[in-house]
Amino acid sequence: MAYNYEELLKKARAQIPEVYSKKERLEIPRLNVSVIGMRTIVHNFKDIADALGRDPQHLLKFLTRELATAATLQEQRAIFKGKFSQETFNRLLQRYMESFIVCPVCKRPDTKIVKEKRLYFLVCAACGAKSPVQPL
Repeated sequence: MAYNYEELLKKARAQIPEVYSKKERLEIPRLNVSVIGMRTIVHNFKDIADALGRDPQHLLKFLTRELATAATLQEQRAIFKGKFSQETFNRLLQRYMESFIVCPVCKRPDTKIVKEKRLYFLVCAACGAKSPVQPL
């Protein structure tokens, strides 16, 4: 049973799954924002929430609190009262990802929010970390 080092290395690498960076694995659709009168409409809101793996109501609640305005969810889109730029939504979406999507330990987006009694935790499927998050 004499093995060559190169053969063993190739065999070991073939068994290891390929690791992707978080940007490649978490592809978020580009925001489709339009301002009509005193309302701002995010046309692909549901697609963004689905890409993040979160309930659209949770994301909507976060955005309404951060923007200090009211909003409604209609099918695929969200309608916010007030005029807001696409940059504002991009910045808030980034903040949402840092707080409720990306694991603070391993920095991967493979998380879900779990409620235990009255507390909410961000549980990572990649590393198994369990971090507390603020409820909305």
